[in-house]
Amino acid sequence: MSSDDLGALALLHDPVRRSLYDVVASRGGDVGRGEAAEAAGVSRTLAGHHLDKLVEAGLLESGFRRQDKKGPGSGRPAKVYRRARAERSVSLPPRDYAALASVLADVVDALGAEEQAERAARTAGARLAGRRPGEPVERVLGERGYEPYNEGGRLRLRNCPFHALAEEQPLLVCSMNLALCQGLLEALGDDPGRAVLDPRPGECCVSLKQTDVDIEGG
Repeated sequence: MSSDDLGALALLHDPVRRSLYDVVASRGGDVGRGEAAEAAGVSRTLAGHHLDKLVEAGLLESGFRRQDKKGPGSGRPAKVYRRARAERSVSLPPRDYAALASVLADVVDALGAEEQAERAARTAGARLAGRRPGEPVERVLGERGYEPYNEGGRLRLRNCPFHALAEEQPLLVCSMNLALCQGLLEALGDDPGRAVLDPRPGECCVSLKQTDVDIEGG
C-alpha cells in the first residue's frame, strides 16, 4: 500500500464522488459529464468538479470525443471519463498476496499441474458460494467483484478479479477462473455448463449463457 493509494481511495468517502465513480465504472466505457451528472442526481458543474478530482487521483481517466449533434458549438469535443486501468488497494498493515499468488501460478505451470489446479478452483468456487442454493448468480458474482451485466443473451463480467495474474499466466488463470465459476454455479443449484470461456478485451474471460428466466428478468 502506498500513500497515493490511501489518498485516492479516501476520496471515495465523499458520497457524490463515490456515486459518480460508480456511474462511470458501471458503464464500462466513456461517460460524459452530463450523463454522469444525471445518473448521480447532481448538477453538471458539480459533477465536472468531482470527476476531475477523481482523474487527478488516478481513479478515472479522461479524454475527448466529438459530439454528433449539429449547430453552434457542435464542433467542440465533449470531455468524457472512464475507469482507470491501474489497480488500487489498501491493506493495513501492508500485505502482498499477489506476489505469492504469482509464485504459486509459476509452480503449477512448471509442474504441469493444471488439471489439479482446475479441480481445486472448482472446489473453491463451491466454497465461495457458501450455503446459498437458489441465490441469484448475479448477486454472488457481484459480491466477488466480477461486476456482472446482461448483454445479448449473456451474463458478462465487466471485471476480472484476477487481472494481474491473468496477464502473467493467461491460460492457467483463465482455466482456473472458469472452473471456479462452474463450481460456484453448481453449488448454487445452477447449471455449471452456463459458464464458458468467452474473452473480451478489458473484461473477464468468462461469460454465462443466460436461461429463459434470466432473459425475462433482465
